[in-house]
Amino acid sequence: MTQDAGALHCPNCGGPAAAGDATCKYCHAQLATVSCPKCFAVMFAGSIYCPHCGARRARTTKGTAVAKCPGCQGAMQEVEIGSTAILECGKCGGMWIDADTFEHVCADREAQAAVLHQWPVAAPARAAVIHYRPCLACGKMMNRLNFGRLSGTIVDVCKGHGTFLDAGELHQIVSFIQGGGLDRARQRQIEELKDQEQRLRAAQQGQGIRDVALGNEMPQWNSLDLLELLKSLRRS
Repeated sequence: MTQDAGALHCPNCGGPAAAGDATCKYCHAQLATVSCPKCFAVMFAGSIYCPHCGARRARTTKGTAVAKCPGCQGAMQEVEIGSTAILECGKCGGMWIDADTFEHVCADREAQAAVLHQWPVAAPARAAVIHYRPCLACGKMMNRLNFGRLSGTIVDVCKGHGTFLDAGELHQIVSFIQGGGLDRARQRQIEELKDQEQRLRAAQQGQGIRDVALGNEMPQWNSLDLLELLKSLRRS
């Protein structure tokens, strides 16, 4: 790739632009951002190829609002990015991905990026106040989870239904996976389980030693001793 690979350019005049620009500062054309079908990075709607990974844009928008965004209450539309079907908010850029589709994205390298380290997408600024969002499927408040426990990307999850991601977060997750993040997370989980097992065994051994010590200190009673004790108590 060239030196400015990953940089965004106006699809109308070719002038340099930023992901947050609403219009081109050179030709004043409106700039709408969409997601790359392969690496899910931000690209302009009129671009033919993704400036990050070079994938050809293959995106279909059905154009009908089907739900309200859990993040901003804007209209969400059905969008197909490559072979991945999602709901995308036209106002804040948030995405809703059902559970099966999200699992597919996490497992299938064809749904991820070929090149993800050229021009990383900056994390969007987060509000100081944490807001819990309703699931699009059941309406219950979703749990906020750190994806992979190590990624630092906090997503809203309703188990069995789906995941809501703010703008740019899907690209961050794909970058984390392609960088071996899930493998590191699994290794850490294995190490934590081993540590827990060792602590449990140590606690059990310590309890066994205490039980033996207490057993040596306590008087040993048999059934005849107990009967004699009861008789003496009745006579007194």
